[in-house]
Amino acid sequence: MHVEDHQLEDAASGIAAAIGEPARARMLFSLMDGHARTSTELAVVADVSPSTASAHLNRLKAERLIKVLALGKHRYYSLEGPNVASALEALSVLSGGARSKFVPNTPSRLRVARTCYDHMAGSVGVSLHDRLKDMAWLSAPPNMEDNSYDVTLDGEKAFEALGIDVEGARALRRRFACACLDWSERRPHVGGALGAALLKVALKKKWVLQDLDSRALSVTSLGRREMRARFGLQF
Repeated sequence: MHVEDHQLEDAASGIAAAIGEPARARMLFSLMDGHARTSTELAVVADVSPSTASAHLNRLKAERLIKVLALGKHRYYSLEGPNVASALEALSVLSGGARSKFVPNTPSRLRVARTCYDHMAGSVGVSLHDRLKDMAWLSAPPNMEDNSYDVTLDGEKAFEALGIDVEGARALRRRFACACLDWSERRPHVGGALGAALLKVALKKKWVLQDLDSRALSVTSLGRREMRARFGLQF
């Protein structure tokens, strides 16, 4: 047997052992819905202490089963990628189990649409992010290590048609476009200069209106029609 075969088997054994520990398995399967969670939330899921949860998360990260995204003081954990999800899905099929869905506890008016600094968040922001990727307006590095995006040629033309100065946004002294993890949906919305430009256009065109006393955004009737026609979004 070749040395490479032993290395592959040892790596597979390490991954299997990491998944096989019950607390770690509960953590991993809780992330199967695509929503990131904090170590505190995962400690509750696994029914272990915060310090024990931290040790488990370090093991899962070392085996490249999960990744972590730091946002301010908080760290959010999610599956490393689709290969991990596929492996867990296969185990689910073997076990015959079914997973419960993530249920946000964010107030509904904030969950639908709100500002996240200077870009759009909430279910509207997340849905828009997904559609921009589906329509191939955004492109990402193969490993998506830094959560960055670029704009495709088709995307640049489409954004310009919306009134967004793509080159101007790219020239600003900040990240151009990135996946910003949404704290209510636990899935990405578009951040960076491009995300800010999208929100600016939405406000200017009266697709959304901003509350005076909160971060909530109200989607107007015009906004619903325009976002349905332009992006295929349904609200």
